[in-house]
Amino acid sequence: MKNYDMPIFAALIALLIVAPLAIYPVFLMKVLCFGLFALAFNLLIGYVGLLSFGHAMFFGFSAYISAYTVKVWGWPTEIGILAGTAVAAILGLIAGAIAIRRQGIYFAMVTLALAQMVFFFCLQAPFTGGEDGIQAVPRRPLLGFIDITRDINFYYVVLAIFAAGFLIIYRTIHSPFGQVLKAIRENEPRAISLGYHVDRYKLLAFVLSATLAGLAGGTKAIVFQLASLTDVTWQMSGEVVLMTLVGGMGTVFGPMVGAAVIITMQNYLAGFGEWVLVIQGFIFVVTVLLFRRGVVGEIAALASRFGRRREGSARMAGSPATGH
Repeated sequence: MKNYDMPIFAALIALLIVAPLAIYPVFLMKVLCFGLFALAFNLLIGYVGLLSFGHAMFFGFSAYISAYTVKVWGWPTEIGILAGTAVAAILGLIAGAIAIRRQGIYFAMVTLALAQMVFFFCLQAPFTGGEDGIQAVPRRPLLGFIDITRDINFYYVVLAIFAAGFLIIYRTIHSPFGQVLKAIRENEPRAISLGYHVDRYKLLAFVLSATLAGLAGGTKAIVFQLASLTDVTWQMSGEVVLMTLVGGMGTVFGPMVGAAVIITMQNYLAGFGEWVLVIQGFIFVVTVLLFRRGVVGEIAALASRFGRRREGSARMAGSPATGH
């Protein structure tokens, strides 16, 4: 069956280029940031089979670093985002080196415990601003000449960051390295018997996922000119799990769709207050029951089934008729 991933991605980017004509750019930037965050998480759970309950530590801590370096140290915006991304990568290396020693639910619990440690550090550390966070982060000209104080200008910068992150993940999962990751997910003992250093591959995937989550977090801090405890709580880790499962775990576009659905719900159902969480939970249950592969996963399965059926029909029509 043909691979339509890149044509679909090109169509999606074309749609996103004109989207600000109809949709508020800040809302679109939020969707793109969380879409990249969900894609980074999906790289780990969908292609390595490792469930992390602590990805918010990379997303939120990177946001703090980016906000602090830009506001307090006066660094350029792009350097601030890169600084947050680099710190997330280092944190991912440390957390991954500890967590990959365990498997299954124990791996998930270790990541959750590490994330809680980072949360309490952010709560107590002087530079984070405690419960107030780091507010009024300035948007300095990008590369010295791009005025990102205008939302429409910054939107296209965020779109470029999202596209670059997507292409990195896409290239990773379709590379020999990605094929090894899938082999580890399907049967780890077999991968070990073939001579692969499984822990090394897991660690590399974990660090890459943490780095891209940090890139999303640092970008979001500049978009909203704010870094707060909300971004580093365990609820944020749960939210990215929800986005990935709703969209389709282990699919290329699923996490993006899941992020768009969840962020849209939060935005348009904000008037319901705390009931938004109940509505999200209900939709999650319905999605799991009706679409076990997620929205995109089910669509892909239907398309694959339809394609096989067409190929079978074409083969039968092309075969010579037999008679007596």
